[in-house]
Amino acid sequence: MGWVMLVLIALAAAAALVLLRVNRLLWSMVGSALMLGAAGYAWQGSPSLPASDARADAQRLADDPSLIDLRERMLGRFTADSAYLTASDAMARAGDRRSAVRAILGGLNRYPRSVMLWTGLGTTLAAHDGNVLSPPAQFAFDQAIRVAPLHPAPHFFLGLAHIRANDYRAARGQWAKALTLSPEGASYRRDIALRLQLLDRLLAEQGG
Repeated sequence: MGWVMLVLIALAAAAALVLLRVNRLLWSMVGSALMLGAAGYAWQGSPSLPASDARADAQRLADDPSLIDLRERMLGRFTADSAYLTASDAMARAGDRRSAVRAILGGLNRYPRSVMLWTGLGTTLAAHDGNVLSPPAQFAFDQAIRVAPLHPAPHFFLGLAHIRANDYRAARGQWAKALTLSPEGASYRRDIALRLQLLDRLLAEQGG
């Protein structure tokens, strides 16, 4: 089907040249452009494959911008270790989860006690492993909690990893802990409380 369309395009171009009375000296230029396009299609295209609807690549889906904003309000935005997390986010958006993990590991080599990077590593590893809270991801979250036992971020994002793994009961415990650790005047406290409220509604509907 692809080659048929290519021939039709060529015929339409030829007809347009005649109808528009384009100078014959320019015909060779147009023909060269069409031949270049045909060569590119032959090299890159797959004319034998049937047509199909375009689908989004799930691996290229970035995190919800509201979650990135929440993370930055909880952990900081303009710090030395945040640059590694920003690079990891960019690689994850491009669908390269492995490089996203490596970017954070590179940061941890320089900042081994960064709660931001350990929390980010847990989140990124869970995504890399198919939204499953794998042992490496769990270890990263545990390390974040050991580094900063009174910080709400590791508990919140561990809860988010549980949500993505469909373990809502475990997520509820982590989000409740995150809310307890959040200071009263923190800008993100209301965000956590709202998400916990929605999760409680879901658990109630499920009879959990």
